[in-house]
Amino acid sequence: MRHSFISAASSILVGSALLVSACQTASAPSMQYNPAAMASSLAAQSSEVKARYNARHPAETLEFFGIRPGMTVVEALPGGGWYTKILLPYLGPEGRLEAAHYPDGMWPNIRTNKDWVAERVEETRVWPEKAAGWHIENAASIGSFSFSEMPARVDGTADAVLFIRTLHNLNRFEDKTGYFSDVLTDAYRALKPGGILGVVQHRAPADKTGAWADGSHGYLKQDYMIKAFEDVGFIFEAASEINANPKDKPGDTDIVWRLAPTLATTKENTPEREAILAIGESDRMTLRFRKPG
Repeated sequence: MRHSFISAASSILVGSALLVSACQTASAPSMQYNPAAMASSLAAQSSEVKARYNARHPAETLEFFGIRPGMTVVEALPGGGWYTKILLPYLGPEGRLEAAHYPDGMWPNIRTNKDWVAERVEETRVWPEKAAGWHIENAASIGSFSFSEMPARVDGTADAVLFIRTLHNLNRFEDKTGYFSDVLTDAYRALKPGGILGVVQHRAPADKTGAWADGSHGYLKQDYMIKAFEDVGFIFEAASEINANPKDKPGDTDIVWRLAPTLATTKENTPEREAILAIGESDRMTLRFRKPG
């Protein structure tokens, strides 16, 4: 599958001096990852959120990405706010969270129902009010924008950009929309020099074809993801198996949404559902990149 990544930024990657400076942290608060603050945030979550901790490892994942209180973080496609509700109190009142949503034109590619599309667009518009309605004490300040329409106020302000289980649909419709390229470029623009980019994504098995792993099944290949971000100008720093699940071995007709928590392809109280539950959530790559600077 061919993608036209915007890679002008990659032309700046010359000389060993840049490689050295790329290992430096962004211009960010001096505070380090704070286990106590993270533990407090995790303890405050609902039982529904807590039920996913063993599969999603939020503390270990955010520590791997180097997320610290006081940072400005762009969270891609926050949706119902599973990670947002953890991040807002952890970042604290000196931090900021910018929610970055699908472009309005993305929704009709996922579902053609006009009422459903209108609801998704409206949810994007009112997302800051929705987040404020959670009444999280001592939370980070909140901003909100749509990819492909990122306002200039976000340029160069973020210490970190997080893509957590968000890239498959963007890649799936890239040839039609170009949004995948736009999103990666927006992430580069948003980050400060030296800023962190973190990816958690459903991982396609190595033996699957590129056509199968285009996002339509929910999975993408790890080497493809690394190259996509490198082509925009990011430096790949490290991969972690924090969110790996070797039990997830999708067949050619399987989709990621067969697994928990969606369980889209099986009925309750059936052997098929029990077999799916025994797998757990998807196998996921966890990748850390950095913007040169």
